[in-house]
Amino acid sequence: MSKTEKTLTPKLVKKLWIAFTLLVLLMGCSYIFITGYYANKYNMAIAQRVDADIADHLIGEMFKNESPFLEDGTVNKPLFGDLMHDMMAINQSIEVYLLDKTGAVLYSVVLDHTDGTETKNVSLGPIHTFIESKGKAHVLGDDPRNPGEQEIFSAAPFNIDGREGFIYIILAGKELQEASSTLLGPYFSKLGMGAILLSMLFSAVIGLLSIWFLTKNLRLITGTVRSFQEGDLEARIEDPDKSDIAIFANSFNEMADTIVGNMDKMKSVDLLRRELIANVSHDLRTPLAILKGYIETLQMKRQTLSEAEYQDYLQITHDNVDKLSNLINQLFEYSKLEAEQVTPVKEPFSITELSHDLIAKFKVLAEQKQIELELDNPKTNSMVFADVSLVERALQNLIENAIKYTEPNGKVILSIKRKDKNVEINITDTGTGIPLSEQPFIFDRYKQVDKSAKKQGYGLGLAIVKKIMDLHDTTITVLSRPKEGSSFIFNLPAYQV
Repeated sequence: MSKTEKTLTPKLVKKLWIAFTLLVLLMGCSYIFITGYYANKYNMAIAQRVDADIADHLIGEMFKNESPFLEDGTVNKPLFGDLMHDMMAINQSIEVYLLDKTGAVLYSVVLDHTDGTETKNVSLGPIHTFIESKGKAHVLGDDPRNPGEQEIFSAAPFNIDGREGFIYIILAGKELQEASSTLLGPYFSKLGMGAILLSMLFSAVIGLLSIWFLTKNLRLITGTVRSFQEGDLEARIEDPDKSDIAIFANSFNEMADTIVGNMDKMKSVDLLRRELIANVSHDLRTPLAILKGYIETLQMKRQTLSEAEYQDYLQITHDNVDKLSNLINQLFEYSKLEAEQVTPVKEPFSITELSHDLIAKFKVLAEQKQIELELDNPKTNSMVFADVSLVERALQNLIENAIKYTEPNGKVILSIKRKDKNVEINITDTGTGIPLSEQPFIFDRYKQVDKSAKKQGYGLGLAIVKKIMDLHDTTITVLSRPKEGSSFIFNLPAYQV
């Protein structure tokens, strides 16, 4: 037996072996009981068939010369008693009874008739059945000596001197029953002990072989589970559908795939977390270093700086504080979105009015960069059903991103169009565009595409937008070509007034 096969728990094998042994013993005892019962029935049927004519023979032999009845109609007890004794002397297992036509016992040497009463009766139904079948039917009749019990018998009708009745002979009398009980007890004890010992031996051999065969797949599965537990993440149950316990085998394989998949995701998340921390640390370090440098300069050269230089230094310090604040806010915002701590509160609102407000908000920044910022909106007021604050945050990030990567004299357009049951929002710019190879990754957290360009970006703006779209069960699509600009498109469900 291999190491893998030994991994099956001994407790289970023990329980299976005990259950199998008890089952075999129960079958053995049942076999002994059933065999004994039907063997006894068979022997009784044989005995009845062999001695079926004994009653007819008795009538023919006993009453040739002398009537069994006296002139007063009573039984000729001396004659009948002698005949009965002669018959019973030849075969001591029989009991002979003289019955009238109603089944009442008129006389028998085995019964006590001294009190002058006659209380014994024999049912005539079995007697008629026996006579009609000419002794070929296996029928049990009443035992006059043991009321309530039935035995094999032989019977024959007679009609002598106008008296009708039956000779009724019990073929297995009390003496035979006592002898049988005495002999059968030790016989069946020996038979039972032999059968039990043989049953135990066969159950041990057959049980072990059966358990080994039946638990083969379970041992293999247990070994595979143990290997997986010990670190072999590639361990899988081969051909699970062919296993005797296919459901368990398939469930384990699916569970193992899920665990490995989750571990890979955790490794990926951990790697991204490390990259995020490294990149954020770098971006935090840069404005902090600038802040520290300019603050130290202000402290050291306060008396020698002109007012214009002093104001420039303060403005640079202020700008870097804003950058730090923006980065920290984005980190907190993205962390809450990723941890699913934000639940959208959806309500109907005008996406047209929100877009007008955002255009007005970024108008000054766009003019400073000599960028034309426009709203391409149909005359109708477009209503959507969404979280207004989250949608505002997404549009703000997209517009800010578009302005950031658009060169002077360029254009940024926010377009709103009704399409069937949705409202399509499109933010298009004439900026530098996004390389095709990097477009699949632009929504990854902390992914700043244009490494060569001297742009300040934290890589979380588009990742936040993607999370907001996920909360609204919609997707955002990017269409871009290098040096031809980019378009970011998403849909929100329209609200029917």
